[in-house]
Amino acid sequence: MSDSTPESATRPADEYEVDHPLFAACYDLLPEPEALEAERGYLARDLSGRVLELGCGTGDMFPFVVDGAAGDLEYHAIEPDPNMRKRAAEAAREAGLAVDLRDARAESLPYPDDSFDVVLAGVVFCTVQDPDAALEEVVRVLKPGGEFRFLEHVGADGWRETGQKLLDPVWHRVAGGCHLTRDTVSRFVGHEALTVEEIDRVDASVFPAAPVVRGTLHRRQDGVLE
Repeated sequence: MSDSTPESATRPADEYEVDHPLFAACYDLLPEPEALEAERGYLARDLSGRVLELGCGTGDMFPFVVDGAAGDLEYHAIEPDPNMRKRAAEAAREAGLAVDLRDARAESLPYPDDSFDVVLAGVVFCTVQDPDAALEEVVRVLKPGGEFRFLEHVGADGWRETGQKLLDPVWHRVAGGCHLTRDTVSRFVGHEALTVEEIDRVDASVFPAAPVVRGTLHRRQDGVLE
């Protein structure tokens, strides 16, 4: 290994400490755009069965999950930041949502294969250390035919792309590890085990955390992972 290679570049994702107390303390004080908040209802629509939320943060999704439940619901969530997780537990109690909340990363989910009917990702893949590994885990824990629903801000183009690239190093530090420039949707639709039901660009955020894309994909049932 070259002496010029940073140690952090060779460290597995699960060795990175996720601990942002200041960001967690400020997070709920920062108003979410109304349009983005409304899109959380898209993620939570008609939920039933076993559902997993990736990176639940401070529990923004929980009230929408309660409103959107359409049948028997067994809700699970992961959040690696202890500061966020504490607030999420309080949010679950306030919303009246029974949730199995665990300290885990999207890149290494503590669940067996084919565990969930639905996996949700609401503004999560911008922050995970290894988005490709996280997507592989989503596919692994989804049942064949299961849904992967997402709402993510992604890299822009034109002058906005230039602005995002300039801002990203600072944004990443102050926004809890969030990246502005990820090509998240191409990563999702390019996975051979997923088929697209719908993908839409929505007017739900402002620069630099824009554009925002939502969508639903299904895990294939043709044995591609077997």
